[in-house]
Amino acid sequence: MKRITVKKVLFPLCAFFVLPLTAQAVNFSGYYRLGIGGNTKGGTQSCFQLPGAPTKYRLGNECEQWSELAWDQDIALADGSTLSGMVMGGFYNPIGHMPKFHDSNEHGGGRSRIQQMFVEWKNATVLNGGNFWVGRRYYKRNDIHMTDLYYWNQSATGFGFDEVPIGDLRYSYVFSRKDNKNQDPYVTRHDFNVNGFKTNPGGEVQLGVSYLQEPGGSDKHSGWSVAVQHKQAGFLGGKYNTFALQYGEGPGTGLGYTGDSNLDKENKSWRLVEYFDWQTTERFGGQFQLVYQKDVRPDGDNSRWLSFGVRPVYAFTETFKVSAEIGHDQIKATDGTRKLTKFSIAPTWSPGGPGFWARPELRVYYTYATWNEAAQRAATEMNPDSALSETGAFGTDRHGGNFGVQVEYWWK
Repeated sequence: MKRITVKKVLFPLCAFFVLPLTAQAVNFSGYYRLGIGGNTKGGTQSCFQLPGAPTKYRLGNECEQWSELAWDQDIALADGSTLSGMVMGGFYNPIGHMPKFHDSNEHGGGRSRIQQMFVEWKNATVLNGGNFWVGRRYYKRNDIHMTDLYYWNQSATGFGFDEVPIGDLRYSYVFSRKDNKNQDPYVTRHDFNVNGFKTNPGGEVQLGVSYLQEPGGSDKHSGWSVAVQHKQAGFLGGKYNTFALQYGEGPGTGLGYTGDSNLDKENKSWRLVEYFDWQTTERFGGQFQLVYQKDVRPDGDNSRWLSFGVRPVYAFTETFKVSAEIGHDQIKATDGTRKLTKFSIAPTWSPGGPGFWARPELRVYYTYATWNEAAQRAATEMNPDSALSETGAFGTDRHGGNFGVQVEYWWK
């Protein structure tokens, strides 16, 4: 691989802004989910999420409108590399509220934000065919669709060398200062990744290490985390089977994200992730997940989170399918073991086809959930407005239901 110099890296990035933008048309892509719903008590839909759990099972259980709209353009260079730029806006608003987008969640308002804005040099000769980027971007987001759990996510504001091939492996490095819009204080983060360890036909192991520097201020700490995962392509006709193990200390206990910089190295977290989607026939597909996480805290606030669920989808015709989802979360904490089980059924019009990943979808759904006393007690203390709280939509009941209509679509 040729030696990298600052001039060689900066020149094409500067050229992006001075070259004519007529090389290729601007591409427009995006995503949205929009809907309206209510609950069986007569009010606005109130979604079910176990207190302390980072995610919830999504089908028939999303109480917000969300949209991402992106514009990008590529410019081909004479050496075969490509310069590209992207801008993406994100728009959020809770169900039952008029959209205001004041960039605040206060009083139930919506928010808007530039989700991505970056420049990338692709297939760079000086990087042996690797890439270089700078800006704010989604990067190496490993997530489980049915719960939106981004368990290993290196999205950030910074710069990075991406998928640089050396031998049979591909190396990546990211320097960032902000991976969360609410991050305070900013933490300097270094992410190293090595991909390409072939284990079997269609199987690959990926390794990653994150180091988080100690930010300025008293009682702040550095931290680190490590992740290893195996992805098996074509499992049961779907995309992948994924098995991942993660470990972190201090601020590294955020695992996929930057955690609390007030935590020292005595604070530790472990996580196991197993999930896959299947498409065993043209009309029968779905997704399964299992997540286990253990948090050790010297102050005694230890917890163990277990989550497992499945979303089967069967298409009766080319454009009509029925989705179902059952998910269970439980957290063993100092105040008892909190439990929540949620079930949804959703007849769906799918003009894009019968597959699990086919979009757009227009769903009519009903969701029912039940939770125990420990979950209700924790919700009342931690989030009095939540569906599980004694002061929430279902009062002192420990069960409830939601219904509604939702459309979801993504395009490139």
